[in-house]
Amino acid sequence: MWFFARDPVRDFPFELSPDSPEGGPPGPWVLHRGRKKATGSPVSIFVYDVKPGADEQTQVAKAAFKRLKTLRHPNILAYIDGLETDKCLHVVTEAVTPLKMYLKERAEAGGLKELELSWGLHQIVKALSFLVNDCSLIHNNVCMAAVFVDRAGEWKLGGLDYMYSSQGNGGGPPRKGVPELEQYDPPELADGSGRAVREKWSADMWRLGCLIWEVFNGPLPRAAALRNPGKIPKSLVPHYCELVGASPKVRPNPARFLQNCRAPGGFMNNRFVETNLFLEEIQIKEPAEKQKFFQELSKSLDSFPEDFCRHKVLPQLLTAFEFGSAGAVVLTPLFKVGKFLNAEEYQQKIIPVVVKMFSSTDRAMRIRLLQQMEQFIQYLDEPTVNMQIFPHVVHGFLDTNPAIREQTVKSMLLLAPKLNEANLNVELMKHFARLQAKDEQGPIRCNTTVCLGKIGSYLSASTRHRVLTSAFSRATKDPFAPSRVAGVLGFAATHNLYSMNDCAHKILPVLCGLTVDPEKSVRDQAFKAIRSFLSKLESVSEDPTQLAEVEKDVHAASSPGMGGGAASWAGWAVTGVSSLTSKLIRAHPAAAPAETNVPQRPTPEGHWETQEEGTDTAEDSSAADRWDDEDWGSLEQEAESVLAQQEDWSPGGQASRAGQVSRTSNLATKSPESDGSSWEAEGSWEQGWQEPSPPEPPPEGTRLASEYNWGGPEPGDKGDPFAALSARREAGAQLRRDSWGDDNWEGLETESRQGKAELARKKREERRREMEAKRAEKKAAKGPMKLGTRKLD
Repeated sequence: MWFFARDPVRDFPFELSPDSPEGGPPGPWVLHRGRKKATGSPVSIFVYDVKPGADEQTQVAKAAFKRLKTLRHPNILAYIDGLETDKCLHVVTEAVTPLKMYLKERAEAGGLKELELSWGLHQIVKALSFLVNDCSLIHNNVCMAAVFVDRAGEWKLGGLDYMYSSQGNGGGPPRKGVPELEQYDPPELADGSGRAVREKWSADMWRLGCLIWEVFNGPLPRAAALRNPGKIPKSLVPHYCELVGASPKVRPNPARFLQNCRAPGGFMNNRFVETNLFLEEIQIKEPAEKQKFFQELSKSLDSFPEDFCRHKVLPQLLTAFEFGSAGAVVLTPLFKVGKFLNAEEYQQKIIPVVVKMFSSTDRAMRIRLLQQMEQFIQYLDEPTVNMQIFPHVVHGFLDTNPAIREQTVKSMLLLAPKLNEANLNVELMKHFARLQAKDEQGPIRCNTTVCLGKIGSYLSASTRHRVLTSAFSRATKDPFAPSRVAGVLGFAATHNLYSMNDCAHKILPVLCGLTVDPEKSVRDQAFKAIRSFLSKLESVSEDPTQLAEVEKDVHAASSPGMGGGAASWAGWAVTGVSSLTSKLIRAHPAAAPAETNVPQRPTPEGHWETQEEGTDTAEDSSAADRWDDEDWGSLEQEAESVLAQQEDWSPGGQASRAGQVSRTSNLATKSPESDGSSWEAEGSWEQGWQEPSPPEPPPEGTRLASEYNWGGPEPGDKGDPFAALSARREAGAQLRRDSWGDDNWEGLETESRQGKAELARKKREERRREMEAKRAEKKAAKGPMKLGTRKLD
């Protein structure tokens, strides 16, 4: 029977990369790039081939193998595995690059910053301090060839071939036999002077001085070049001179050298070194210290090296969240570091943490996630959003804290494109209806309208037809003026989603009612919208063949490109109005005395207001004045082109149109009848469209809009002609607020024919009796209901 010997190299769990070797320190070792066979993770492999007659070098290589295996320190090259045979030695370490090659690559890319060099030298000196003071070992080979850099930019001390004990155990220093290394020997070894008074670290500290010179000036040509510091920073020169002094007695201990360089104003006294030192000891730090550190870390990350952020800061942030008590403070630096990752790394490292964070009950965590969603939303797939994130996010709509409700609404701008049919068209619309109808904060109602206009193109055709007109019509009756403007702009942003019939019968009557609004900003936007919709109707009237083209998006499936002007319209949803919302919530919890008659829920005290102020200070306090700057998109451009083509566009024609607008502007629509109980009524979503009540006659003494002198000056004793309407609006504020709460998304269609009006009256009577019966049942089952007012026909 034949037996075949197994090849240990072939069975070794690591293999060399097929490319050429990287090189290595002067001597017998050759550095190769390699990888682990099982996982493919990169490693470095130092290979020594045993040659006949080189017994001395072989013993030196085996001693280095042993030293590297037994020495463990963060600043010494990390040993992973090894293989020793009669023909070769293989030493596997963490993946590193020789310092000389690393500096060359970084120089081609712009060079290393002093921050990186200060920390790299700090690591080498700390490794020497460990060897000399803790292990009583002399490295005896400190030079650029003995220093390596890992993927995080950390400097590691290697080249342990010629190490020996400072206590005399095992004999004196081994003979190097490499001419390239002799130039780093201190002068006392050459002439034999001063040996009696030197310290055990004197030779290594001289070699450290040579390393510092090479880092800043390039390869050392000869020992005499050390007299000229060259490009060494001024803050480091005094300490460098101590290292290369002629007297070995005055060369400092490595530990004292670090203290000197860490003194105020020293070369190693900077934020980068302090951050690294904290990260090395983060496991033993107090929770309060960790909180403060992570809060200040984001400010410094921009000046830190990218590799350092990816491979050293990021693992610490993930560990702090997973096992520590850092909480929400890790989010800001985590997402800032995430910008340095590619898509695959982001999916592996950041997304699992983000998904887990959304399930947290910590309010600070939730609001930070919502505020920074824009930084990671592109990495979330649709199943993750719908199944793991959206169910947690929607709880924010019902939160008692206004800041969380506001951020939840704004987050829908980013989540809507990834939501499925049920979440977007059913679940989200229910929450939007409740917020717009019943939220006591006017700015939040305003942002709800803004968000609905922004995501309108993603809704299904049936949902658009059922929701948009009713929602924007409700917004135009909100007592909070910016909400009314948002309703007008909502109509304009989604103009291509309405049929010509809806424009004429539902939208224009609502807009005409706003032409006598007490706020001039609302009136200005209403006139803009009226002119735009009228020009659209007029163009179809002149050329009926355009109808199909104009209404092509009305019944089309949802698409992000259907919004027309919506893409640029809602930019203020995340800037100006966002700032306005937060300021109004903090300064005026009730928004305005006439805004609502329901009691206000108290805003929880704590750090919420302080946190919001930090984001609002950069915003313009006059955010409410930005309404005129909004882009109306293609709708207004279409209006201008149509007006330019009209042949009868003349001063007389203008006067005629102005008269038509004036005669139409006195038609104010009234909110549909409803009450607070209808939100909970079963089957209210299936009630369908209801006919609105006819407009009430104006109070006695009220002048029509057409009776005012629009062009000429008013007498001095007359104020704003629309101010008289303010009290009337305030009196019906609560009624207007509740009319969308039935979840039936009622419309504002106004019938013009007498027969249809009579039919509508009968339907209203039936509806009124049905609602009274439901309220009677609920009152008997639940006790007294909330007080309110309700006008009957």
